[in-house]
Formats: sequence, structure tokens, C-alpha cells
Amino acid sequence: MSGKGIALYPASLDPIHYGHIDVALRASRFFDRLIVAIYENPKSKRLLFDIDERVALASQIFQDYPSISVAKYNALTVQYAQSVGAIALIRGLRVFGDFEFEFRMGMANKKLAPELETIAILSDEQYMHISSSTIREIAELGGDVSAFVPPVIAEALRNKYNA
Repeated sequence: MSGKGIALYPASLDPIHYGHIDVALRASRFFDRLIVAIYENPKSKRLLFDIDERVALASQIFQDYPSISVAKYNALTVQYAQSVGAIALIRGLRVFGDFEFEFRMGMANKKLAPELETIAILSDEQYMHISSSTIREIAELGGDVSAFVPPVIAEALRNKYNA
């Protein structure tokens, strides 16, 4: 099933994991094009990978999906969405706590850009427990993250923490 238009899936993806990938692939079925938009400099997060690394890793993950592109941005999400002609923002919901945050953000975005819809996709239950911060912590302590991320991401994490 394909919808009309472009959707934006904004995230920091530090690192991208199977939960992010699942939401992107499922969302891409409803739009002509999905842009996985990686926010360059989230002030509230301490990042492991710089923006170019995150873009390169996500691009590798989605290289076989022609309707999905990866881009970086450093503006209000709604402003970036408007600049690329998006009609919807995609958000993934893992746990109950995500709902309150995403609801508040969705309402603020609606005030800023009434033409944009926020679409929440529930995480598949096999990915509900996955978070980038947990993956970083496991990798930093030498644990095996292969159940949470594709091999290219696991290797990038090993390289970061063994450098």
C-alpha cells in the first residue's frame, strides 16, 4: 500500500538499531518517500557518533530500499519537514512513557505546522526493550550487541570503544 507524498522520520540514531529500522520500514509502506532525518546536534544528548558517522551508518542500512533516503538536519523538525515537502512526521512508540513525550511534541508541532500530521507507529514487541542508550552502555562494557543492531553497527560500536 502506498500513500501520497513524503514522510519524515526524525531521530538522533546514536546508534541506529533494529527498532528504528523496523519503524522506518513499516512507515515507508504508506508513503512514496520516507526521509530518515538525523538531527545533527541534540542538546539534551551526549552523542557517541558524529553526524557524518550516523548518516553513513543509516545510509548503509537503507541502501537497498529506494523509497527511503537518509539526510541530516539542524533546524526545528517542522521547519526541515516543510523544506523537504513532507506531509507527515513518523514517531516510534516503545513504552508507555514514550506516549506522553510524543503527545506533547506532536501537539507543539501541530501548532507550529498545522499541515503536518504526526503518525505514531507502535514498536514491534520484539524491539520494545531496545534503546540506543542501553546499546551504547552494553557496547562500552564489552557486551555483545548483535541481538540489537545489524552487524555493521555492532562493528562500528566495537571500533568506537576499542579506539
